[in-house]
Amino acid sequence: MIEIGLQTLFLAAGFILLVKGADWFVDGAAGLAEKFRIPQLVIGLTIVAMGTSMPEAAVSISAAMKGNADITIGNVMGSNILNILIILGLSAAITPLAVETSTIWRDLPFLILVTALLFILGLDGIIGTADGTVLLLLFTVYLAGLLIMTKLRQNTAVVHLTSPRPLQQALQAPPPAAETTDGEASGSQGQKSWPLLLLLTAAGLSMIVAGSSVTVEAASSLARIFGISERFIGLTIVALGTSLPELFTSVTAARKRNADIAIGNVVGSNIFNLLFVTGASALVMPVPYKAAFLSDNLISGAASLMLLFCSLRERKLLRRHGTLMLLGYAVYFVTLL
Repeated sequence: MIEIGLQTLFLAAGFILLVKGADWFVDGAAGLAEKFRIPQLVIGLTIVAMGTSMPEAAVSISAAMKGNADITIGNVMGSNILNILIILGLSAAITPLAVETSTIWRDLPFLILVTALLFILGLDGIIGTADGTVLLLLFTVYLAGLLIMTKLRQNTAVVHLTSPRPLQQALQAPPPAAETTDGEASGSQGQKSWPLLLLLTAAGLSMIVAGSSVTVEAASSLARIFGISERFIGLTIVALGTSLPELFTSVTAARKRNADIAIGNVVGSNIFNLLFVTGASALVMPVPYKAAFLSDNLISGAASLMLLFCSLRERKLLRRHGTLMLLGYAVYFVTLL
């Protein structure tokens, strides 16, 4: 009984380190990105998505190094399912979320494609070094594509400003936020100095790494004590714990009407989990892919398809869509018991 209480405390401490570390990492990284005037959607798909997915990355890579492969894959699949069905479900239930056209026609199809790719790679029962290399290369290509499209969009905006009407509109627009003494924007992140933003990023990353080690050890110990499979622990407890940053980020973004960050964060996190987290884990050590995970992979793909179909008609996630997603997760959870 004492051992159970002790491991539960370790698990809670690990989650606190992961959540707070991700919070600091996102604040620092997003603040630095804001200084380069990167669009909100791109920040959601990259900086915020990768920052809030750092717990999954740290836990999965740590689990792979310690030979707990079921937690590695279970964490990725469980987090991806939970991200869509619970996090976007809750966010849409709070307020309707507008979905960007680029998310519908570019990011979601890509997410579905890489989910199917992981299913195919797992058919032989292992995600090996070659598979991990392919996943990481795809992740690099995806990031490069985002940056190129962002650059083209910025160049297009500059060209449009050369015509009289857009120039007149620009001159009539509200003035930019006041600048601080060091020339930074007066926004919450803009007020922070470069050294402080870098310190936040580094400190957050350190807390994430420490929290991941504690979480994996505690989750594995509890699984052994209760005789529960590591797959179940990875798909539920660890997945929920490492998805808390996405949950807080997306729900907060939804309440503040920042739908681009809410949806971009989840879609970007899922892509990051599949390509970077799984790919990096496989490079550390080949990851066994048990047959039971094939069904979880299919559920993850079905959740992505549901998100796409819900977004297609009205370019929004409405409250009824959020309710449907939450019910979908309830059914999935019951099948795990």
